[in-house]
Amino acid sequence: MDAGAIGALIPIFALCIPIVAIWTKHKQKIAQMEIQATAEKAAQYAASNSELEQRVRVLERIVTDKGYDVATQIEALRDARHVEALLDSREKDLR
Repeated sequence: MDAGAIGALIPIFALCIPIVAIWTKHKQKIAQMEIQATAEKAAQYAASNSELEQRVRVLERIVTDKGYDVATQIEALRDARHVEALLDSREKDLR
């Protein structure tokens, strides 16, 4: 290359430096925004997961609690009494 061609490239390189700097800052901002959005989503998932774990604990406690068995037995007795009452009323109708 001759000196004239190199002399013409110097201003072009000088103009490219700020463009590259602006582009680099833009890419850094985009990366920071993506990191922040990812962190927020992770926090939301963690909160949701914690809430679901608490609900499962409550359900486990209800199912393993003796009160659940008692409630089931009471409902079974109510159903049995209802069936007996229906049978008694049918027997009376037949007589």
